[in-house]
Amino acid sequence: MAFLHCEPPLWRRDDFTPCVNKDLLQVLLPTVVASLSAAAIVYQIVRRVVSSRRERGYQQLPTYNNALDVDTDDDDEFAEHLGLRHTISRTTVDHHIELDKPRAGRIAVIVEMLCVMGIIALQIARFTSIPEEKNWTTLVPVGVWAYTLALVVLRLIFSSDEKNKFSELWDHTAWIYLFNFLLLVVPFRSVLIHPASQLSLALVAAQFSLVCILCIITISVRKGNSIVVQEIVNGLEPSREPIASLFSLASFSWVDEIVWKGYWKPFTMEDIWNLRNDDQAANVLASFRQTKKTAYLGWTLIKHFKRALIIQALWAAFSALFIFAPTLLLRVILEYIESPEGTPRNVAWLFVALLLVTNTIVAIGSGQALFIGRRICIRLRAVIIGEVYAKALRRKAAAGMEVDLGETKSDSNEPAEGQANAGAIINLMAVDSFKVSEVCAYLHYLIAAVPVQVVVAVILLYQILGWSSIAGISIMVLLIPVNYTISNKFSQIQKAIMATTDKRIHATNEVLQNIRIIKFFAWEERFGHMVGECRAAELKQLRKRYILWAIAATSWYGSPMLITFLSFLSYTVIEGKELNASVAFTALSLFNVLRVPLDQLADMVTNVLQAKVSVDRVEEFLREEETEKYHQLKDKDDDPEGPLIGFKDDATFTWGSRQQALTKGTSGAFQLQDLNIEFVPGQLNVVAGATGSGKSSLLMALLGEMTVYLPGKHSREDLTPDPETGLIQSVAYCAQQPWLVNDTIKQNILFASPYNEERYKAVLVACCLERDLEILDHGDETQVGEKGISLSGGQKQRISLARAIYSPAAHLLLDDCLSAVDSHTAKWIYDYGITGPLMEHRTCVLVTHNVTLCVPLATHVVVLDNGRVLTQGDPETVVKSGALGDDEYLQASMRSRPQSRIPSRVPSFVGSDRSRENDQTDGNANGTTKGDELKQKAVSNEETKSEGSVDYKVYVLYLASMGPWWYWVIVVTVFLLQQVGAVATSVWIREWATKYSTSETSHTVISVSQMSGYSGSCFASGTCALALPVSKAEILVANSSSVDVWYYLGIYALLGAVYVFLSFVREMIVFSGSIRASKQIHEQLLHNIMRAKTRFFDSTPLGRIMNRFSKDLEAVDQEVAPVALGMIHSLGSVVAIVILISVITPGFLLAGVLITALYCLIGAFYLRASRDLKRIESIMRSPLYQHFGETLSGISTIRAYGDERRFVRDNLQMIDNHNRPFFYLWACNRWLGFRVDIAGALVAFFAGAFVVLSVGKIDAGLAGLSLTYAITFTDNVLWVVRLYAVNEQNMNSVERVREYLEVEQEAPEIIENNRPPTSWPDQGRVIFKDYSTRYRPDLDLVLKHVTFDVQPGEKVGIVGRTGAGKSSLTLALFRSLEAETGYIEIDGIDISTIGLRDLRQSITMVPQDPTLFSGTIRSNLDPFGVHTDSEIFAALKRVQLINEEPDVAAPVAGDDATVNKNIFLDLSSPVAESGNNLSQGQRQLVCLARALLRSPKVLIMDEATAAIDYKTDAKIQETIRQLQSTTITIAHRLGTVVENDRIVVLDHGMVKEFGTPWELLQKEGGFFWDMCETSGEMEVLRLKARKKHEAKMQYARR
Repeated sequence: MAFLHCEPPLWRRDDFTPCVNKDLLQVLLPTVVASLSAAAIVYQIVRRVVSSRRERGYQQLPTYNNALDVDTDDDDEFAEHLGLRHTISRTTVDHHIELDKPRAGRIAVIVEMLCVMGIIALQIARFTSIPEEKNWTTLVPVGVWAYTLALVVLRLIFSSDEKNKFSELWDHTAWIYLFNFLLLVVPFRSVLIHPASQLSLALVAAQFSLVCILCIITISVRKGNSIVVQEIVNGLEPSREPIASLFSLASFSWVDEIVWKGYWKPFTMEDIWNLRNDDQAANVLASFRQTKKTAYLGWTLIKHFKRALIIQALWAAFSALFIFAPTLLLRVILEYIESPEGTPRNVAWLFVALLLVTNTIVAIGSGQALFIGRRICIRLRAVIIGEVYAKALRRKAAAGMEVDLGETKSDSNEPAEGQANAGAIINLMAVDSFKVSEVCAYLHYLIAAVPVQVVVAVILLYQILGWSSIAGISIMVLLIPVNYTISNKFSQIQKAIMATTDKRIHATNEVLQNIRIIKFFAWEERFGHMVGECRAAELKQLRKRYILWAIAATSWYGSPMLITFLSFLSYTVIEGKELNASVAFTALSLFNVLRVPLDQLADMVTNVLQAKVSVDRVEEFLREEETEKYHQLKDKDDDPEGPLIGFKDDATFTWGSRQQALTKGTSGAFQLQDLNIEFVPGQLNVVAGATGSGKSSLLMALLGEMTVYLPGKHSREDLTPDPETGLIQSVAYCAQQPWLVNDTIKQNILFASPYNEERYKAVLVACCLERDLEILDHGDETQVGEKGISLSGGQKQRISLARAIYSPAAHLLLDDCLSAVDSHTAKWIYDYGITGPLMEHRTCVLVTHNVTLCVPLATHVVVLDNGRVLTQGDPETVVKSGALGDDEYLQASMRSRPQSRIPSRVPSFVGSDRSRENDQTDGNANGTTKGDELKQKAVSNEETKSEGSVDYKVYVLYLASMGPWWYWVIVVTVFLLQQVGAVATSVWIREWATKYSTSETSHTVISVSQMSGYSGSCFASGTCALALPVSKAEILVANSSSVDVWYYLGIYALLGAVYVFLSFVREMIVFSGSIRASKQIHEQLLHNIMRAKTRFFDSTPLGRIMNRFSKDLEAVDQEVAPVALGMIHSLGSVVAIVILISVITPGFLLAGVLITALYCLIGAFYLRASRDLKRIESIMRSPLYQHFGETLSGISTIRAYGDERRFVRDNLQMIDNHNRPFFYLWACNRWLGFRVDIAGALVAFFAGAFVVLSVGKIDAGLAGLSLTYAITFTDNVLWVVRLYAVNEQNMNSVERVREYLEVEQEAPEIIENNRPPTSWPDQGRVIFKDYSTRYRPDLDLVLKHVTFDVQPGEKVGIVGRTGAGKSSLTLALFRSLEAETGYIEIDGIDISTIGLRDLRQSITMVPQDPTLFSGTIRSNLDPFGVHTDSEIFAALKRVQLINEEPDVAAPVAGDDATVNKNIFLDLSSPVAESGNNLSQGQRQLVCLARALLRSPKVLIMDEATAAIDYKTDAKIQETIRQLQSTTITIAHRLGTVVENDRIVVLDHGMVKEFGTPWELLQKEGGFFWDMCETSGEMEVLRLKARKKHEAKMQYARR
């Protein structure tokens, strides 16, 4: 017979024809595989030769070790600063390379070679010894295996080559082995059942065995069988994935070690392997930046990930092709049961074996598709967070108005006007990146699985129902636009939810940032209402989402009913056919199977649309206006005539946008105008001027907001130190509001500069930090906390200054760095820091109000007024011009101006208090611990995680929040009724079908879909139609003409309608409970957090608290209820199925028990590991959020230091730290999925085997039911395990929220039976009597037996060195600290006996850190609309922010459009987040005005005027002295309090002196006298004190 001349049919009874077996499977296909392999190798060789010749033709350009610093053309100016090159990180990176060689690699290749030679020998033996085989077709395989042998020999030769140039040869041999195995299975079976001779059987069996050995070697050695380069970073174990075998990769066995370790002990972060190199954020981002950008970010992302998406889609399509195989195989097995004589027994066993094989194929295909999806997920998240972070580092410092992301629709590529606030940016990172990356994990369903499944199902339905299937399919097609409409609406609602969530998170963030001022003013309830309004808007949108969800779910539940109804109507009424059981149940099964992908289609379209909303929001943010710093900073080399540092050509700059800058003076944004300044390099330059004149803005301008001259253009890591001075041509910046990172004090000072012990100690001395470090428990290893929360204002400012002085930068910009320290410390820092030896050869531009101290030694002085230069020049010229006022002390200090600027050396007594050198330090702003036990404790306050399963109390909390007991009775009832409804529809179809049955036989053919491992099975959504058993006793004999079709159709329609209605009710009841729980849990969380003790906020980073309010609360809102619903439904289905199977085949109970035991074992291993991984993943989110927030608040400082690159790397490291537990959590999920799927395949296999063995003893109907329920049982158990795990992970969010519901609370707000009179306090007398307090029970006392009495209306100053307990005294007045001994009395009432709200509303505090909210001037001064405009303007006038109250009719701006208008004349002027568009001094004055508006009887001022110029300060002190209220002032400036009535001197928490300033100055050598002496202002202070004393004496005599 001619070659490949195969006559149909190709399958005859029980086997393929010899033509197929020999010519096709043993000759043609193996030859095609080998030919393709050879062609691929030739192509590779030709390509390499061509590329090597091309390389020879070109000269290589020099390289700059910049492999990772890839950026696109439009980001060129940022490439140097935001590149991904390896940089110095805050943490020391231990990094080395290891070569992992395969064990017995060469031996495996030698075994392969021997096997291939054996196969060649067997082929030759067949040709020579079997007469029928003596033709050329037998020799063709010899050629194929000879080619394979050549490849194996080449692999053996190059196996020791470390570079492994020929590693792809392994891929070729692997494909050849695996294909030959698949092609040889059929001929091997043919020889087994129809052996031509014993010799041919032996030869084929031997060949098959050798091919099996080759396949086993291939799938059991690592992929490529080559050396793998593993990077070991910080001692983390590398991923096992690169060294895993094909079998291990397919079955996820490489994850075994994680699962095993997680089962026996709780995981720690160090136990989790590192990510694969190409999954690490730096490499992912570098790769993404090489992708050419398109007009739309979404297309760029798809373009970058297209290869992975295509591979994922191919796996999904491959899996989907086999998804219906169990349905078809069960059908043919049942046909065999009906008529065993028509099919040979070996074919039946083949079908049973194929059940196992096809289910395994589905498990591998879906597992790989989902796993690739998770890999795309972590990479996509790294790209989005990395790009958002890089953008945050290059956005403008302030651009005026705020915008809501996603609300404006713009197709242009122009940067948007305005900026997103910090809350919205953090939301982009927390929520949007998650939504986009999550959708890509399941995208393969939409683009591959669904289309393939729909096509296959439609073909099968047509075969069963014929043209009647068109009716059902048409309804499905018509439902697609309905589902799309629902999805579209979903997208709109999701967009609205995102916008409302942004607003809530922003409001919550602002409340928590300013929690201290809210507590001091007793505003918790009012701000709680403000956040509550945002939450109400969010819940309104959530309610819409859930109603739509219920409608969508109802359409999904109802569609199969409608489809079945119409199909059977068409089949029985129009076509007039009999609806027997085989047709009815097979069609039902297929419709249910088809409904799953169509459900997923709607679901996936919804998710894709939600993801598009998020991508649009990210893109809108990425298009915001950017800083022009890198365009604008110019080197001297760029413009030889320009100054080294300064401005020229009447430079003008604005806080507004580019457009506002062009319209000079006409916008509301502050402008600096007509600047021509040349600062003197290497010398001290002073910038002075009134509060709000533009001094800080001048420094920001220097840092690159306007075209300026400053050596800050390059990243500091690329600069080399000057060999003589050791300095680099870069900038160090000390902001007016100190910015610190959440690290140790030492790391904040070093700021990634190399550690030099001598320089470091000298800096500590110069910045007067030595005494502070002695006081702090852990010295310079003390964690500063978020935003330096654990330190006093003075300590924060000195650390910030120390960072600038320690840095090797040649140019320092210092913004009012002396304002937060007391006078003698300021003088010390000026003498030994700013003008000391550490500043030699360095330029210093110092903004200050302390002109008497700083101007005399300056080289150049600039005085600003309202954004313009009033005068500039050397100190003598400027002082004579009168621009600095006529301060006598300034004139005197100018006359005694020393010639030498730098002291010869720092004195030896530096840092100690000279008069009390030997005193034992035991006072601290926050208290010291008893004994040394705390020194052994961990320095940092790490977030902890729970261990073991989620506490039942967490479930109780959530369930109780959903509703009371009667709510749960309703829920259970509806669940049971819906389950009964699902069964009832199937029972009715069975009743109808039996009417057509004849008396001779009953054909009940049930086709089943085995959906194991498939996310979105009908069982997850609770819509599977369950069929009841059919027994012979129930079979009715009827004539088709007597069957009342309309009766059965009508009842079916009625049952379907009831079932759909119950489903809708179930969804609505559960989701209404979910909304209620969300509302209650948020209210409780916000209430308890806002009323937590102040020390909770001292020790807990804001990022950690915000994590609860963002990601955890989102899980509570959107994930807990749907997952729990699915899990309970699946559990109900399992119970129902067990009952039904027990009725039909009690024998299967044994198998069911064994399979359940296997599931429990797999589930137990998985649950422990996944629970810990999920908890760690939740914890690792917090540092990422915190680092993000920290960067947003310190962008100016980071950019000033040129240190963006290091922060980018730190951010990428944190992304990796978050992705690690997340990725391996999903690897464990796939580990579970594969094993459960294989267990399901085994159930199907054994059930099939049981049926085949029982042939003749069991009828087809019962066999079908047994198999149906056996397989659906597996599927439901899978969903119970999966959804239980997801539910545990979701409940982990509830658990984390519950943890913060239990934080320690402050005293009650109101004590009803002990409320003070409404007029209290009416006099303002304050008495401290033997008062002592401490911060925590384990800390020492911070105030010790304090006793003093403040008379009504008296003005008392409180002074003392850092750590003396001054701020603790104010905290005690507001009961942020509670009394240990003694009491505080105000107007005769012990403050510990009344409620906190009554106390705090009655006294007023102006805090050290000025706190403003985003809004307007009016909303900050009068948040609750209590005061009139005239009252507000009067307060602004009293604090010198306006000169005259504006006339209502007068225009707000002046006539001269080029003059900066006073924004305080317009109460609707915007205030940015944290008041960032106002200077520090203006913020302090606004806070003071806010306090004065309350007309307090007791006013406490904590460094309230530290950032204000002396002239304004003097006027404000005069205003305060005229107040009728009792005023307690804490001040570092002794001049501020020296004219007060009395002064309290604190030291180490004790009152050392108490009296009038004049009395205290008479005590030579006393505490107050010593402070005045060391401040250098003794004469001026003495003069002021005497004047006050004489005035008082005169008043007394009168």
